[in-house]
Amino acid sequence: MKNILVSIIIGAALAAGWAMPAATAGADEVSSLRGNLALPDAKSPPPVYELKLDQEKFERSFKSQPPLVPHKVDKYRINLKTNKCINCHGKADYKEEEAPMIGKSHYIHPDGKERDQIHMSRYFCTQCHVPQADAKPLVANNFKGAK
Repeated sequence: MKNILVSIIIGAALAAGWAMPAATAGADEVSSLRGNLALPDAKSPPPVYELKLDQEKFERSFKSQPPLVPHKVDKYRINLKTNKCINCHGKADYKEEEAPMIGKSHYIHPDGKERDQIHMSRYFCTQCHVPQADAKPLVANNFKGAK
């Protein structure tokens, strides 16, 4: 019984492998979602956005949007051993540094209790918080932010 089952599995795998070249034969017929539009020249430089740092804070675009960072963070080290953001924004130091405190939601652990240490799911700040940039919209829109 075991040998029959193994033979069936091997046979199915070989049949699938032989069918693959037939499926890829029509690859030249695939069309792009762009239609006939060509890609822009790859040699053109990417747009440069001026960071709006150390100035007024930008308004949030929606209610639960993480706050934008009004200072440079490109040289901040955030790894399992160190997090430079916590040095200024953590519970222990935010008043002395005159910085906003990290949100209380970051200290709530899966058991629902607030602790003194940030929960690791919220530890890597730059996953959600990004520097403010004066970037023009890529496409025209009539979006109105939250008030």
